[in-house]
Amino acid sequence: MISLLDIVIIALFFLLSLLIGVLYSRRAGKNTSEYFLAGRNLPWWLAGTAMVATTFAADTPLAVTELVTTKGIAGNWLWWNMLAGSALTIFFFAKLWHRAHITTDVEFIEIRYSGKPAAFLRGFKAIYLGVFMNCIIMGWVNVALVEILAHIFGIERGILPLVIGCMGVVAFYSTLSGSWGAVVTDFIQFIIAMSGCIILALVVLQSPKVGGIDGLLNNLPAEVFSFLPQLSHTQRFATGMLTLTSGAFVAHILVQWWASWYPGSEPGGGGYIAQRMMSAKDERHSVLSALWFVIAHYALRPWPWILVALASMVLYPDLPLTSSSGTITATKKTGFILAMRDNLPSGLLGLLVAAFLAAYMSTIATHLNWGSSYLINDFYKRFINRNGSEKHYVRASRIATAVLAAISSALILIIQSISGAWLFIIECGAGVGLVLILRWYWWRINAWSEISAMIAPFIAYLFSRYAWGWEFPSTFFFTVGCTTAAWLLVTFITKPEPEEVLEAFYRRVLPDGPGWSRFHGTISKKRFTPLLNNALNWILSIIMVYCVLFAIGKIIFKQYTRGFFLLSLAGVLFGIISVRLKKI
Repeated sequence: MISLLDIVIIALFFLLSLLIGVLYSRRAGKNTSEYFLAGRNLPWWLAGTAMVATTFAADTPLAVTELVTTKGIAGNWLWWNMLAGSALTIFFFAKLWHRAHITTDVEFIEIRYSGKPAAFLRGFKAIYLGVFMNCIIMGWVNVALVEILAHIFGIERGILPLVIGCMGVVAFYSTLSGSWGAVVTDFIQFIIAMSGCIILALVVLQSPKVGGIDGLLNNLPAEVFSFLPQLSHTQRFATGMLTLTSGAFVAHILVQWWASWYPGSEPGGGGYIAQRMMSAKDERHSVLSALWFVIAHYALRPWPWILVALASMVLYPDLPLTSSSGTITATKKTGFILAMRDNLPSGLLGLLVAAFLAAYMSTIATHLNWGSSYLINDFYKRFINRNGSEKHYVRASRIATAVLAAISSALILIIQSISGAWLFIIECGAGVGLVLILRWYWWRINAWSEISAMIAPFIAYLFSRYAWGWEFPSTFFFTVGCTTAAWLLVTFITKPEPEEVLEAFYRRVLPDGPGWSRFHGTISKKRFTPLLNNALNWILSIIMVYCVLFAIGKIIFKQYTRGFFLLSLAGVLFGIISVRLKKI
């Protein structure tokens, strides 16, 4: 149970976060560029670490634990497959986002498109993403923290005020310090969170019942340790191993990363990923921040979680998959929390609670700042008050941050009824990704292309799922196909953007490739990096990250020859990529 020493450690963590917010409040209050983009002066290591910290939410280790305990290590392919899309951002979009010199990715709409369709799309996305989607994400993270703290403290009643209090602390320093406070606290909180998870993994592995790595290998079925999913003719999840049909394999591994929109993994690097890249010092730092994010996110971060998840299978073999409705009971995913509670001594338990709070706060702080940037830059400043001073917009941003915090806190009470809608929204993002990628590289894309790509998936998914009763992956392929056909048709039956808009966009961003060949050499004499070079860098980076990921796993499980071979190969690939990136 929580001791006085644990409480002191947790209190010191809160105090540190508040202190950072106060220290950066004056700097953030200068103007909206400082408040939302940290003055466009972030080094790559700080911007990239902030991206990793944001995607490390309080419920992320629990989600990985559930995947591992039900589908084995290979279960992580349900999110490892997104690596290709994230790596695409490094070489094809990071420089372009920085060149655009905008405050939010939604602002991009009105430098790429024109007229009333562009204005509508920008305003709609500002509210849809900044309030609706953003608050659901934060509400979901809040509910996860309720469950975590309930298991740690061993109580249900009284947990809700604690979580709202945590949200209040985040809202306070986020309101004061904007992006500067979010980024700096993200960096510190990520170090605390990862250190805590590594310590937990080491402690739990040494418990007598687990018996270290050898104990895991002896006590768990061999298929649990497979790094790759199994293919099957029928859609089923074999005990302890992820099993996919050939259709599901194609959907997850080959299509989902470019076709689907998902917060934090947007094709083309939108959302807070774009915000961090636009905050970087220059184009090179923007690219390096995305590269560091991809390496840390996919290859370095998961292994402490995976080890604790495997240990929980030995420690708590009889945990159910789901809990009873309306109650907070132990399940497979909460084996991670039980391992903390039951194996850590006083002091270390407080550190791990602080680590979870760090993961929670880094996610919430970024989402608050990101959401308020949409509300102020892309709605309030664009449609309501276009002539305010910078001080006025900073004050409005702080108010918007507080409002978003209040809404997401209130959603804790009703989030269970929203979870179905959340899953529905995610599935209805299938097919949007391609237009988000091609709008940078093909002049013919217009505002109606993107609008139709947002509407078509909802209609296609409704018909395939509820009218015809199809299941994944049939619904997925149908939705992607219909969406792609719809936006292509709309693109060719509507007029292209005016020539002056296209020319202004080209001069500003300087995209390469055949999609803008009509402007090459006539408007710009800039020497381009050919797209084929970017494609080669992209492929090398994917292989490198997977090599690092699997090398760490092989070494952990004492397959040293394979592990060090993969690590050496990753080192060679990293060297090649580093030389090629010097040309940036």
